Amino acid sequence: MSKRIPNSLLAELSDFIHKHMGLYYPKEKWLDLLKSIREASSDFGFDDVEACIHWLISSPLKRNQIEILAEKLTVGETYFLREQKTINALEKKVLPDLIEKQSKKDKSLRIWSAGCCTGEEPYTIAILLTRLIPDYEDWSIRIYGTDINPNFLQKASVGIYRSWSFRGTPYWFKNKYFNKVGDNSYEIIPSIKKMVQFSYLNLVNGGYPATDSQYLNMDIIFCRNVLMYFHSRTAKDIGEKFYKSLHDDGWLVVGASETSHILFPDYISVTFPGAILYRKDSNLGFDDSDITTFIPHKFQKDTLKKDIDYNTETIGKDDTLSSNDKEKMLKSLLKENPLEKILSRQPKDIKEEDVEEETLYEKAVELYNQGEYNFSIELLEKVPEVKRSAKELMLISKSFANLGDIDKALNWCEFSLQKEQLNPIYHYFHGIILHEKGKFAKAKESLKRAIYLDPDFVIPHYMLGNINRHEGKIKESNKNYENVLSLLNLYKNEDILPETEGITAGRLKELVNFVREDA
Repeated sequence: MSKRIPNSLLAELSDFIHKHMGLYYPKEKWLDLLKSIREASSDFGFDDVEACIHWLISSPLKRNQIEILAEKLTVGETYFLREQKTINALEKKVLPDLIEKQSKKDKSLRIWSAGCCTGEEPYTIAILLTRLIPDYEDWSIRIYGTDINPNFLQKASVGIYRSWSFRGTPYWFKNKYFNKVGDNSYEIIPSIKKMVQFSYLNLVNGGYPATDSQYLNMDIIFCRNVLMYFHSRTAKDIGEKFYKSLHDDGWLVVGASETSHILFPDYISVTFPGAILYRKDSNLGFDDSDITTFIPHKFQKDTLKKDIDYNTETIGKDDTLSSNDKEKMLKSLLKENPLEKILSRQPKDIKEEDVEEETLYEKAVELYNQGEYNFSIELLEKVPEVKRSAKELMLISKSFANLGDIDKALNWCEFSLQKEQLNPIYHYFHGIILHEKGKFAKAKESLKRAIYLDPDFVIPHYMLGNINRHEGKIKESNKNYENVLSLLNLYKNEDILPETEGITAGRLKELVNFVREDA
């Protein structure tokens, strides 16, 4: 039978790990911490885990000790083209603007993937840049990938991945930028691999942004789905270090679940369709008037055409595919290039007779799910005003919200509520819009209505906790978070929660533990 470790010792260990590695283990995660330390104790030469803990906390951690702990305490979960809406914002607006500006200067780019895990993110960035810059070999492009886990860095440097890393990527991505090296393994091509430099860095105690550090004057810093494992105070400190590491007009890209005015108060948040990015300075003339239109540069159009041509040729030569499969894959090429569809038509081209047997609403939902919010609105506007249903009004509201037009989103949301006042989802979305406008008192009223109509609706409890926390009402927010954790017991960790854009129950538990504080 395993020896019981005193809670006081686990508390001391948790504080020690947080201080030296930033990883946050509240009381409810002490068993996970103990399991990881038990696995690491043999690597440190101990048979007794309690003796190992006493030894660890007796003096500051050395780098080799941190590396061993990182192998046990961090779990890599990433893939290529992760968070597609963020990728769209980068590919269609942020990177083209940055490239255009730098092409007139010294043709240089400096990008940092902080917490790069096994390399999928920095390699994705490199691939995007080669697609957006025809003469990229004539540029000085520096892409840095850092992590605290040496095993992750080793795999990233090798650059060999299995099919799971390509889930959700289009056909051309794997076949154009990777070479098959086994039954189910693919190696990044040399021209992309050489663009990325990997190295060890502890985000908590690392020497950045020192004047002699390579992590200075960055154009973009990526730190996605990393900060959620840190305590909020630590995450905010890291955000401040990133701020000092960026150019005056540089960008910070965090995970969709990590966006927070509280964590990044010095930055200007810029809303794109389905994504929020942070910029260091708003006084440099960033033109956000066309954020919602995403008019591509000519070389993007040329790249998309090359993708289709490449795919057509590759599929035709693939002897492992049946003629039936080839036909299906060729038909799907347009779906794999949604931007090409947008280039080929305008909203006014969508006609009611083109919808065939589908209803206008179903077609509008399909367009919405593809991120074509303008087209979704255009289609629903064909419905006579007096006949528009509450769900159609709400879809228009959500489309405007994703386009960044919060005032119109609020108006259409309130129209939908006039038609259907007992729908908890509509009240929840109303609260989200009001929160975005900074009307916290009214937002709380709407969220409370949503909870009254459906007490088991998880996400309004979470949002209510966030607002109370923002207002300094820690006891109230903790009560909201306790309600969230209680309701999450009804779900499996892998279950996707309603109205959360794909957040799982397990992820929301981590988020609650991330933001919850002692009252």
